[in-house]
This record gives sequence, structure tokens and C-alpha cells, in this order.
Amino acid sequence: MTELATPGQLRMSYWRWALVTVPAIVLIGSLMGLLSNSGYDNRWFAALDRPAIVPPGWVFGVVWTALYACLGLSLAMILHARGATGRGFALLLFFVQLIASFAWSPLFFGQHQVTSALYLIIFILMVTVATAFAFAPMRKAAAWLLVPYMAWLSFATILNFQIDQRNPDAETLVPAAASTQIG
Repeated sequence: MTELATPGQLRMSYWRWALVTVPAIVLIGSLMGLLSNSGYDNRWFAALDRPAIVPPGWVFGVVWTALYACLGLSLAMILHARGATGRGFALLLFFVQLIASFAWSPLFFGQHQVTSALYLIIFILMVTVATAFAFAPMRKAAAWLLVPYMAWLSFATILNFQIDQRNPDAETLVPAAASTQIG
């Protein structure tokens, strides 16, 4: 017998990975948004001069859940590609962009650092593009699953830029959630 695993066993292995990666990424991403008070209930965000292209609040929850699911599926494909050339570097790129992505909400919504968040989201987009190119030789579908995420990151970068331009005093508009005053 020359096969180590049947095609059915290989598919099951992929789905086992996906059963871990998808919920983990959705959960961590949701927690980061919740902990940083992201969204329209945030007093600081409500006080900003926002561009007309900012979507309604419910859109963010739907879009991010779908994007995190795509990221989880993409990650599962690469984790499943054991022995593939470049897999370690591709996974490093993926986790760098993922950690940076999880850091964006606390930076923007929690610390009110609009300009720093803009630089961070540009970095996330660049690393995600590199990740897609690193994933493509191993699993084209894994790279394609990153395309909606890159499109949303591009849109979010435009929003972040416009908010930064319209709110030069954004950092001091409302005290950051993490700051306390004693006295």
C-alpha cells in the first residue's frame, strides 16, 4: 500500500483543523472587539466626525464574523498541508497579520489612537497580501479565502484614513477607556 491516508481521511483531517481554527478565530476576534468597546455604543466613536461611507453598526458584526470564518478555513487548509514547502513561513505571516488584526480594535476604539491604527491597518493589509502569496503555492483556495478579508481591509483603511483626516484631535475627544483619574 503506497497511500498513507485515503482521500476521505484527508478531508476529515482538514475538517478537524477547521473545527478548531474557525471557532477560535471568531471567538478571539469577537472578544477583542468586545473588550475594546468597538462599535457605535462607544461614546468616543459616536463623537467622531465620521464619513458618510461608514456602514451601519450591524454590518461590522456580520462582515467580521464571515471574514474570521474565512480566515479560519484558510488557516485550516495550510495547517493540513503538512510537509509543503514554505508552510512554516506562510504560517508565520498568517499569525503576524492575525495578531496585528486583533490589536487594531484596542488601539483604535480602546486607546483612540487613530493615526497609529491607520499605520497598523496598512501593515495588516501588506502582510495579508504577502500571506496570500505564500499560501497560493500550497493551497490556492486558502489564498482565495483571504481576498474578501483584503477587500474589507482596504475599505477599512479608507475609513480609518478619512476618520483620521476629519478628526485631528481624535485622541483627546473623549478620555480613553483605559485611562483613570484619581482625585
